[in-house]
Amino acid sequence: MLNNTTLQSKISIITPVYGCCGSLNNLYERLTQSLSAVTDDFEIIMVNDSSPDNAWGTIKKLAQSDSRVKGINLSRNFGQHKAITAGLDYAQGDWIVVMDCDLQDQPEEIIKLYNKALEGHDIVFGRRAKRKDTFFKKLSSKLFYKVYDYFTESKIDNTIANFSIISKKVLNTLKQMREQNRTYPLFVNWAGFKRTEINIEHSSRDEGKSSYTFSKLINLAIDSIVSQSNKPLKLSIKFGFIVAFFSLLYASWLILRYFMFSIPVEGWTSVMVSIYFIAGLLFANMGILGLYIGKIFDETKNRPIYIVQETTFENEGN
Repeated sequence: MLNNTTLQSKISIITPVYGCCGSLNNLYERLTQSLSAVTDDFEIIMVNDSSPDNAWGTIKKLAQSDSRVKGINLSRNFGQHKAITAGLDYAQGDWIVVMDCDLQDQPEEIIKLYNKALEGHDIVFGRRAKRKDTFFKKLSSKLFYKVYDYFTESKIDNTIANFSIISKKVLNTLKQMREQNRTYPLFVNWAGFKRTEINIEHSSRDEGKSSYTFSKLINLAIDSIVSQSNKPLKLSIKFGFIVAFFSLLYASWLILRYFMFSIPVEGWTSVMVSIYFIAGLLFANMGILGLYIGKIFDETKNRPIYIVQETTFENEGN
């Protein structure tokens, strides 16, 4: 039973849109039906991340027929998590739901997230107990979080993605985080606050296909690790000391062998192998260091995280 305070809460739905034009009308209908059972005051923010189909045209039609639909059209493709950031910057709700537009995140599950949040949680994530994804996507997701957990010394459930609800104070915290390298669930996890997860029903994808190719997943993993942890630098230092230690032992053994047993040290071959080995290590360590310097360079340029080409409403974002 919802009390009057609950009914007065405004809910913002944020969904980045890319390659799923055909699902937007169905998404809108299911969202309005589900949200109307919770509150009369809600907004649906659809962020067009330069979708290659006619998504922006569909968003504008929905906004014209219902003022609760707010469309944001980005000037180019900035990526899913920067599109989410755009939606967060314009959200006006007391509670904010982030979900995908392909209907794998089912609108009917929002009520579960909302009711759980009302129990006293600032963050509630949906756990996909039975994922309806392809084998490759489930495997790549599991590998991504295994590697991420190792380098960041954290523990993240790979069955949890973007589908979540957060409170206004969490939103205000996220708005202060203006890094270029962005991953929404990781930012929310870093922010803290009272958090929980609940099981939700996950649906198969009927419209379009995932834009995350294997190479994009690799780039996302590198960006996330470099932006959230300096463990790769520490590992490269440790590995350098280990190589130096064993090199010293080997050199001592060669000297001992020469003076005690009169065994000459092999010349050109061993020298060249050692040079190539050390050179490879140096280039690898320089590459790791270069990644961090590159990320620092990106941040110092202080460019906007995204650029809005047009909206279907009068600008209200911060």
